[in-house]
Amino acid sequence: MNKQSILVTGAAGFIGFHLCERLLKQGHHVVGLDNVNDYYSVDLKYDRLKELGIQRQEAERFDTMVSSDIFGDQFQFIRLNLEDREALPKLFNTCQFDSVCNLAAQAGVRYSIENPEAYIDSNITGFLNILECCRHHNVSRFVYASSSSVYGNSDAVPNEETAVVDHPISLYAATKKSNELMAHTYSHLYGIETIGLRFFTVYGPWGRPDMALFLFTDAILNNQPIKVFNNGDLSRDFTYIDDIIQGVENTLLKTVNEKELYKLYNIGNNQPVQLLDFIEAIEKSTGKTTERIMMPMQAGDVNQTWANVARLKTDFDYQPSTTLEVGVEAFVNWYKGYYS
Repeated sequence: MNKQSILVTGAAGFIGFHLCERLLKQGHHVVGLDNVNDYYSVDLKYDRLKELGIQRQEAERFDTMVSSDIFGDQFQFIRLNLEDREALPKLFNTCQFDSVCNLAAQAGVRYSIENPEAYIDSNITGFLNILECCRHHNVSRFVYASSSSVYGNSDAVPNEETAVVDHPISLYAATKKSNELMAHTYSHLYGIETIGLRFFTVYGPWGRPDMALFLFTDAILNNQPIKVFNNGDLSRDFTYIDDIIQGVENTLLKTVNEKELYKLYNIGNNQPVQLLDFIEAIEKSTGKTTERIMMPMQAGDVNQTWANVARLKTDFDYQPSTTLEVGVEAFVNWYKGYYS
């Protein structure tokens, strides 16, 4: 496989960090970009970067390219806002990227109800800016993060990419649907190959503190009760990070359907898990049980997610294989080690 020069945005994030790590081990040249916002602990974000050889005191400076202590110039990091219409094109002028993986976004369904402006700035304006940079700098492939949230509260499961997704129930979901439409336009007008990935509940070591696995593990290990929304009547297509990264890597590097420039895929586990079963798996891994406070459904949340991943399997040889028990245990072990 030819070695590529790849830009990964959201490199200090959960998925972005793991993707950078995988691509570097495969010998590719990677530039990681992140604005390191404070939506959740910046300490965790800088600690992820440190695992890649990027020191915090250097990474904190905006618009400054930093090389890795571990990988040298093979991995460089720059702190940058995607909505910065001057700094982003400068980066593309400096580096000639073969492909771009855009994982940077303002995440979180519930937070989008409290702070809608952040989602328009990052997920719409920032997305447009990176599309424009790809257009003007001959980037051959653009892979980007969409979300299972675009399916809303659809009863048609498993979720199919061909479903009509015109009824988002959060602004976060609306921005992700907008990204898909914008990518389609750029594929049509400018011949850019765009690949959208609708992520389904990703979990694993170095995960986000606002996600259920992190919140539940933290509470259980600290002898605190947990809040269980919709009285536990929820299911999610929980997907382990290593399986996700294998899928993202393949979409970046494998060549398929060259005539079809616009592509869209579910990326999940194709195996939904009931929330109460998920909690039991965490209790088993921690060796502790916890009090459950039953709560009503949260605004913007959906009842169930379930990915049909047949397309991604066919086109990009995607093969999720990690069981829930193995994945949860890996997270719990990481959590204990990180917070010890």
